[in-house]
Amino acid sequence: MAAAGEGTPSSRGPRRDPPRRPPRDGYGVYVYPNSFFRYEGEWKAGRKHGHGKLLFKDGSYYEGAFVDGEIMGEGRRHWAGSGDTFSGQFVLGEPQGYGVMEYKAGGCYEGEVSHGMREGHGFLVDRDGQVYQGSFHDNKRHGPGQMLFQNGDKYDGDWVRDRRQGHGVLRGADGSTYEGQWHSDVFSGLGSMAHCSGVTYYGLWINGHPAEQATRIVILGPEVMEVAQGSPFSVNVQLLQDHGEIAKSESGRVLQISAGVRYVQLSAYSEVNFFKVDRDNQETLIQTPFGFECIPYPVSSPAAGVPGPRAAKGGAEADVPLPRGDLELHLGALHGQEDTPGGLLARGHAPHCPGACQRVEQGCAEFTDVLLGPPPPGYHPFLLSLPTHHLNTQKAGGRSRGGLHPRGTPPTTQEPPGGSRPEGRATEEQAAAAHLGEYVLMIHDLTTPPFLGRRLPPAFKHLRVVAKRAGQPPHVPEEGPEASSSWQAAHSCTPEPPAPR
Repeated sequence: MAAAGEGTPSSRGPRRDPPRRPPRDGYGVYVYPNSFFRYEGEWKAGRKHGHGKLLFKDGSYYEGAFVDGEIMGEGRRHWAGSGDTFSGQFVLGEPQGYGVMEYKAGGCYEGEVSHGMREGHGFLVDRDGQVYQGSFHDNKRHGPGQMLFQNGDKYDGDWVRDRRQGHGVLRGADGSTYEGQWHSDVFSGLGSMAHCSGVTYYGLWINGHPAEQATRIVILGPEVMEVAQGSPFSVNVQLLQDHGEIAKSESGRVLQISAGVRYVQLSAYSEVNFFKVDRDNQETLIQTPFGFECIPYPVSSPAAGVPGPRAAKGGAEADVPLPRGDLELHLGALHGQEDTPGGLLARGHAPHCPGACQRVEQGCAEFTDVLLGPPPPGYHPFLLSLPTHHLNTQKAGGRSRGGLHPRGTPPTTQEPPGGSRPEGRATEEQAAAAHLGEYVLMIHDLTTPPFLGRRLPPAFKHLRVVAKRAGQPPHVPEEGPEASSSWQAAHSCTPEPPAPR
């Protein structure tokens, strides 16, 4: 007796298996003998013809037009392995002509195809959202094309096998622009860059870097510059390449001039300076390449109308002028790391550039009417003179340097007759000027943002302020250690020793 629910062969109805041969005409379903293909659609003379759907055993399929048994015309093809789908024109089973490819990994392509690959003109959006419009060859960007990158950069130029190569223009999201030759996706050959900081470079590029880029700042002049007390002077600066040539291909860097006064430590007494500095105004010592340290000192220079960094707004570039006026450099601008002189950049914003700034033109810059001002508040100068016998000792070969006194020889305070300072215009001018002594000029690169991510290291120049003598040229020191010692003994500002306990 048959179990309940089981039907007998007579009760199941007629069995409908797919035909063993393809239908001749009309609509029909056919499963191929290898069981990998299954077709459902229109037939003509025993061949797939018209609209139909061909399914593959792995889940792939094609749905669209057939002609004489071949995939031909408009259709849609899905690949189960990759998850990609193409909708468009087909020839003999392959995408050919024009269509849209949707990628499972993200992105899509719309344009011309040949044998299933991108070929000709098309529009590609990758999985990162980057957009390319232009020529393709062998499935790669090849020929003229434009691309919008994920970071906002835009490129318009030549491509070779998915790389920028030939001539092209790159407009950075930060407002920088490069136009010139490319090779293997980097600047290579002759090209020009207008950086968002205002720096421009025109010349040779190698592997993405300027071949004639400035690498250091040099202050022109003798090893030790001498200036008369209270007199303005000029400072000429050059940007040099690695091999010593002037970087004439580069313009626009913002350079700032600053100064320091020599710091003196008298081991016979205690740590003292040319100036007694209030505790509230203590400054970090500045290292110099001259074998001594200095503390910040104010310097001023007339404004030069230095244009500010270029700002990209609405596709246009604008020059923002820096503040004008005879501004005095803030003392705090002398501290900080090399890349952030004065700590102005450490707070993450563009530096305030006073009148003591200049922009470089073809590798050169000049600061005119530079003037060392009077000691700032909190700096109390000691005007000291050495005994005559001590000066004679130094001239005879003494080794006192930079106002340092030998042990057991306390300095004496310089006072005019009568116990008070002489009055008059000359005295007023001296009071409003830097005191005699040794100073240091410094040139910092304040270009913001840094050109190609790097600022130049600061440059230093040893400076001496000498007494102003009417009708006489600036003092030129003699050669030799004795001459140096005698000059320092006569012109250094030496601090008063601490009172004995």
